Formats: sequence, structure tokens, C-alpha cells
Amino acid sequence: MIGVSDDRPPEDNTADPARKTTPPLRLRTLLIIAAVLFGLDLLTKTIAVANLRPGEPVYLIGDFARFTLVRNPGAAFSMATGMTWLLTLVAAAVVIGVIRIGRTLRSLWWAIGLGMVLGGALGNLVDRLFRAPGPLQGHVVDFVAIGWWPVFNVADSAIVCGAILLVVLTVFGFEPDGTRTGRDADEERAATARPEPPAEPEPERDHPKKDTPNGTGEENAA
Repeated sequence: MIGVSDDRPPEDNTADPARKTTPPLRLRTLLIIAAVLFGLDLLTKTIAVANLRPGEPVYLIGDFARFTLVRNPGAAFSMATGMTWLLTLVAAAVVIGVIRIGRTLRSLWWAIGLGMVLGGALGNLVDRLFRAPGPLQGHVVDFVAIGWWPVFNVADSAIVCGAILLVVLTVFGFEPDGTRTGRDADEERAATARPEPPAEPEPERDHPKKDTPNGTGEENAA
């Protein structure tokens, strides 16, 4: 007697749009982006301090683009210069908050944006903790000047660009958990919930004819 195998092929969920795999957690991506930007910020600040002198700019494109060393006690782009200690606490709170959010993050774009904010916040926070004139009062090293724009550094650029990306994601309905809200998401859900068209009826099959004893193949009379 031939045994019947119970092995069944795995179910293919790709054909069913209602069954979608959960996106992976993106904390590692966030931390990698933050680490790269933090290292780049630290490296460029070290080079700037070693090669630039205050009040002696290095011109790159006329007066439009130049390197000039500035010690900034304020926030990004020289804002709030009289609140150094408060900005230090805010930067520390931002770092903690971003890491907490990143533990449940599943959107790649949110991971990129938050990674940029985290890397920039860490870069400036290190300056405020370890540079003169002292802890919580340290001045941030700025060295890039473009046109009329205030002097900034890599960390400032990362924070601003990351914040802009997060605002854009929020406006267009992209959520940190990888889902999307709004009109487009409603249309997508409606499309996936649309009922399938009814199956076409199978064609009728001819009834088999009974063989007569004389082999003519005609049906027997009742």
C-alpha cells in the first residue's frame, strides 16, 4: 500500500496583498547613520581647529564660500547664544528621545531622518561637554560659511536636513512604523479589499454513453 505524504508546499503569501510581512526594525540603520555623521563632524572640527585661525578665513569661491573658524556658544547657525547650558540639556534630551523612538522604528526614511538628527545632536553635544570654557558651557566649533548664511558645521547641516526630511514624511503621511496614512493609503487599502470577480462557470460535459451488448455504443433504452 502506497503511503500518502503529508508534506505540503509552503503557502505563498505574496499573491495575497492583504498578507504583508512586517518591515524589519531600523534601529541599526539609524545608529549607523548617526555614527557616520558623528565621526565626520568630529573629524572636520579637528581639522578646522588645527588649520584655521579666528578672523583669518580661507576663501574657496570668492566671498561666497569660505572656511572661517568660529566658536559658537549658541544653537545651530549661531542662534540662542546666551542659553548654552539649556541647549546642552536639550541636545541630551534629543539624543535620548531619538534612541527611544528608534527601538520601535520600522520606516527606512524615518531611520535616515532620525539618524541625521541623532548624529548632529551628538556632534554638538560633545563640544558642549568637553570644549572650553567648561562642561555644559562649551562652545561649538563652526567653520563653514556660505554667502550670507551663518557659519555652521557638519552637525548643524545634519540636524537641519534630518528635520526637514521628517517634516516631509509627516506631511505625506509616512509613519515611523512603516505604514502610510492619508488619501493614498485609503486608496491602496480599498484596492486590496476589492472583491475578486466571480469565477466563470465550467462548461457542461457530455454524459458518457453506455455500451450495448452489440458494441454499438448507443444508450440503452430505459
